[in-house]
Amino acid sequence: MAQTPFRAILTNPALRMITALMMLQGALVCSFGPYVSVLAVRSFGLGNQGFASMLVLATLVSVTSALYAGIRADQTANRRSIALWAALLVITGAAVMTFLPSTPSFILAQVLLFPANTLFGQLFAQARLAASHYDPALRDGIQTTIRALFALPFLAVLPLWSVAIDHGTPMLTIYPVALTLGVVMFGLIWAFWPSKAAMAGRDAPSGLTIRAALAEVAAPRLALRILALGAVSAGGTVYWSLMGLVLTPSNGVGGTAALYAGLVAGLEVPFMLAVPLVLSINRNLLILIGTCVYTIHLVGLPLLAGSPWLWVLLIPGAAGGALTLTLPLAYLQDALASRPGTGAALMALMKVAGDAMAAGTFALGTALSGYALAAVLGASVTVIGAVVLVVADRKEAGAR
Repeated sequence: MAQTPFRAILTNPALRMITALMMLQGALVCSFGPYVSVLAVRSFGLGNQGFASMLVLATLVSVTSALYAGIRADQTANRRSIALWAALLVITGAAVMTFLPSTPSFILAQVLLFPANTLFGQLFAQARLAASHYDPALRDGIQTTIRALFALPFLAVLPLWSVAIDHGTPMLTIYPVALTLGVVMFGLIWAFWPSKAAMAGRDAPSGLTIRAALAEVAAPRLALRILALGAVSAGGTVYWSLMGLVLTPSNGVGGTAALYAGLVAGLEVPFMLAVPLVLSINRNLLILIGTCVYTIHLVGLPLLAGSPWLWVLLIPGAAGGALTLTLPLAYLQDALASRPGTGAALMALMKVAGDAMAAGTFALGTALSGYALAAVLGASVTVIGAVVLVVADRKEAGAR
């Protein structure tokens, strides 16, 4: 019987563990997605500009930790230890807000203690190592399937939050839930993550110093592509920032934001699983197509909020998101295929570039006009990034 991504995941213990952790990570991320901007702007009084500043600071801290963790993982080949520390910080951040909720605690938890990019990157690095003996097409299919399963909890968890919020559950309840998820993730890593000795045949230390690894990452050719893909990812960050604000009433009651986000993410899953079927098309062209489709969703969100036509945006949001969320991962991992930890950390660099652009467009758009202009600026940035990626690779191919 032909091997498929699902069969490979089910029969490989390491891939099963990674998939379970990725789904828990998805549940953690989606619990925060619709509500962080509302908590920052309205509950803790940071305002639009304060939230944008917090977003930039949180991104800088997150990418620094993810990049350092990725380089150290390649240096030492001790990925289990790094994954445990990342889960422990999630537990700490959630505990701070569970037991001592306040504005300083909120900023501390969001900026310093939720290193989502660190664990996210290490999971993909470990998945690449666990799938190293499969052929390249199957490896890409496994990575795409794992990324799709990351989105699967959105379909179940966000509607549950929608019902809970509609029935008066305080938004701050997300933190004790996050604490529980963090503890479960820590336990899975402790019990099932392969030890350094078990991975000795497939995961050798890189031997590169931190300076040499950073120089490799900062090479102009790679840096340009990280920035371009960061611009592509900025659209998603602008969406998450705007969605909670435009779909949540000023009194904070109503679960439309969680329901909408859950349906978008849930619909992304079948689209993501279908991505391998179109990989015969140039990957950069697919990213550009996905970006253009996604901008329909992004620009339409603030314009159609409160209208029945809002739900039409689910399809372009899911279809465009499936391409722009999965294809950049494979692109960056291929860029540093021999160092999976650092290659996975490139996703964090892409994210910091995108989040910084998203924060800038959010701040500028809301300062000059409002949420609609912020969406238009975000859409413009993301399309420009996709075009730059296509042009840069075509020029390089022509030079060869």
